[in-house]
Amino acid sequence: MKDNYLIIMAGGIGTRFWPISRSANPKQFHDVLGVGKTMLQQTAERFQGIIPQENIYVVTSEEFAGLVEEQLPFLSKEQILKEPQRKNTAPCIAYATYKISKKNKKAKFVVAPADHVILKEQVFQENIRTALEVAEEDVFVTLGIIPTRPDTGYGYIQYVPNENKAQKVKTFTEKPNLELAQAFLESGDYVWNAGIFVFKLPTFKKELEKHQSRMAEQFEEGLTHYYTKEEDTFIKKVYGVCKNISMDVGIMEKAQEVKVILSDIGWSDLGTWQSLYEINEKDSNHNVIEGNVMIYDTKNCIIKTPSEKLVVIQGLKGFIVAEHGNALMICPKDQEQEVKKFVEEATARDPKFS
Repeated sequence: MKDNYLIIMAGGIGTRFWPISRSANPKQFHDVLGVGKTMLQQTAERFQGIIPQENIYVVTSEEFAGLVEEQLPFLSKEQILKEPQRKNTAPCIAYATYKISKKNKKAKFVVAPADHVILKEQVFQENIRTALEVAEEDVFVTLGIIPTRPDTGYGYIQYVPNENKAQKVKTFTEKPNLELAQAFLESGDYVWNAGIFVFKLPTFKKELEKHQSRMAEQFEEGLTHYYTKEEDTFIKKVYGVCKNISMDVGIMEKAQEVKVILSDIGWSDLGTWQSLYEINEKDSNHNVIEGNVMIYDTKNCIIKTPSEKLVVIQGLKGFIVAEHGNALMICPKDQEQEVKKFVEEATARDPKFS
């Protein structure tokens, strides 16, 4: 295990999950599922027995570093990487990978978002162990979630079926329209892209140098600065000029050797209220309720309100009712795509609502 490292990406804001997820305290720092642990804490614990705590690194924004320290107190300050700007996932992963490479040239990496739900954790751990084995072949490995519906909010991976532990990736498609998503589902050789990556250090460096050469040069220059007092100053300089690009677009779609492990792990990226509704247990009227709530003639709703406040609801069908801090949102579930607009307009009215 000593060469296995985990990079947790925890810098996003999760606007579509407003008002729970806010710019000052995003969803990964909340106990969204009501299990007594935040999503970040669950993510770290998921890798017990696979990755030592001293090999867990969290990449987050400067303003969230305190939350990470508070929720994962076993981390040293060196294990919390503070991004001065949001530049998408490729620079985030490059920063962590090159920093760790200064300590361990034999490192193998698992990269995981901090805000995903995985209900079948034992199966997930088996998949990760398999992925670490397959990564020894000098390939990128990702987890592909067996789709249950033609969802247009996910990226899709087409694979070449075989009898091996991992399937060769043929194509990546980002968020297709409904007709295309339906065709993918019917074809049987597409899976959802979970955004979890596994690779060896030489594999990542080789592909980054090939497809994002300038970025590779920029983070390579930091080898004399990582784990020193100069690291923060160096990173601010690099982030001021490096490309804003995702790991998928910048590397994975271009790499020749990518494999996917087909996974049934109870996964959700928990990107929307609908996704939270889908994974939770419902009452006899198909409601998901958290809080001190009295309901009458109410069906197919998700209600998440503070426990110290009594909420009485009569006659709602298919709604989101969510309150957190200074904001209350009531919105039809089938119109949750409007949430981003709500946030923009509320923030324009007063930044404290962001």
